[in-house]
Amino acid sequence: MTVKLRTFPLISTLLAILFVSSCVPARKYEELVERREDCETRNQELRKDNENLFTQNNELTNLRDQLQEQLEQLKKDTTETGIRHRRLQSNFDRLSKTYDIILEQNDRLIEGKDLETSRILRQLQETQEDLQKREDELRKAVAQMEEKEKNLNALNDRLQRSAAELSEKEQRVNELESIIARQDSTVQALRRSVSNALLGYEGQGLTVEIKNGKVYVSMEESLLFATGSTRVDPTGISALKDLAKVLEKNPDINILIEGHTDDVPFRPGSQIKDNWDLSVLRATSIVRILLDNSNINPQRLTVAGRGEHMPLDPAKTPQARQKNRRTEIILTPRLDYLFQIMEMYE
Repeated sequence: MTVKLRTFPLISTLLAILFVSSCVPARKYEELVERREDCETRNQELRKDNENLFTQNNELTNLRDQLQEQLEQLKKDTTETGIRHRRLQSNFDRLSKTYDIILEQNDRLIEGKDLETSRILRQLQETQEDLQKREDELRKAVAQMEEKEKNLNALNDRLQRSAAELSEKEQRVNELESIIARQDSTVQALRRSVSNALLGYEGQGLTVEIKNGKVYVSMEESLLFATGSTRVDPTGISALKDLAKVLEKNPDINILIEGHTDDVPFRPGSQIKDNWDLSVLRATSIVRILLDNSNINPQRLTVAGRGEHMPLDPAKTPQARQKNRRTEIILTPRLDYLFQIMEMYE
């Protein structure tokens, strides 16, 4: 604001001194520059923090909620700063008007009224100092509001990126759930096919069930082997041939044959060394029958011998031991595509 004064030497000199003293010191300017540099440094740090927002689905959701809360708080702070800015502006305008009035009074009383002039000058100086103080407060409030707006924009960017990442995670989960649902459907269809193929053997020591997403075909010893033998009985061979036809039509199914025995040890001098040996040999005999009666890819087959170490019933009764002497054919859908999807999102 420019103030015009009449050409009176003494008054002009005093007012010039007052105007020079009211200017913003260089130190204030340097402080503002330093604050601006600090703000720019803080802004760069916030941008670096944004690059570390790759977290799990639940962490992103929590972060989004926290950011939303901070966003609302910043909006509230920005509103309060705006109110304060308008209040300071109003005070500034009021003081400016007062200053103009004082100048007018000074012009009217300047002739022959040294005492009144001195009083007016003091009042004018106080008003200028108060005005400078208000200007500093206004400038500070504006700087704070600008910083809050920057933080608000940064938080908005983080919120948008978090929402995009959350959407990507949800899409991945939906895709994986769809694949798992298809796998479950495949397992159910496989169980029905196996059950239908082996329907005539149920009640003769054969069960078909689903456990942990796999189809378990469990055959008791009485259906496959004589006691202590590794040669499959004709009834067992017939059941395995029927099973081989189903497995041949499902090339995406991996096959694990597990042999299980009871805990009765072999007599010394027997051709079979122990229950480990017996369980493995029995599983191998079953694999040969499956391969000899189908075009199953041998790479799909795995043979395992569990011996007596995974009993269904740990009791030492004849009934429990009979239950433990079994062969389990475990059918597992291949999950290659599911693993590829998971690796793609890692």
